Amino acid sequence: MSGLSLEEVDAFLAGERTGYKVSVPADIDVKTIRKNLHMTQAKFSDAFGFSLDAVKHWEGGRRTPEASARAFLTVIAKNPKAVIATLHATKNGEKALAGKSASRERKSGKSSSSVRLQHSRV
Repeated sequence: MSGLSLEEVDAFLAGERTGYKVSVPADIDVKTIRKNLHMTQAKFSDAFGFSLDAVKHWEGGRRTPEASARAFLTVIAKNPKAVIATLHATKNGEKALAGKSASRERKSGKSSSSVRLQHSRV
């Protein structure tokens, strides 16, 4: 969606505009992405939520990241600071999110784990 206006992106997300297709690379060099960030395998896996085994297998060529992981790795390669800032909320941000989950639990009568499961299926 490169080169689109914010209004065009909003229209697409609202379902008012169609015709965009995401292009996920078939191959991705995880080791190069990690090394460009000057991270160990352990630090890279911790920073971005991958299992250490997955990173080792991807880099060793024993496994290939699935499409969703390749898309995420592409974003990490292009803008790692944004990903890290988003994934590593401040303690106040975490408390605010926890408060929203607790509020949802009270309203729905469901635990936060079931709320999370519902959101992940959508």
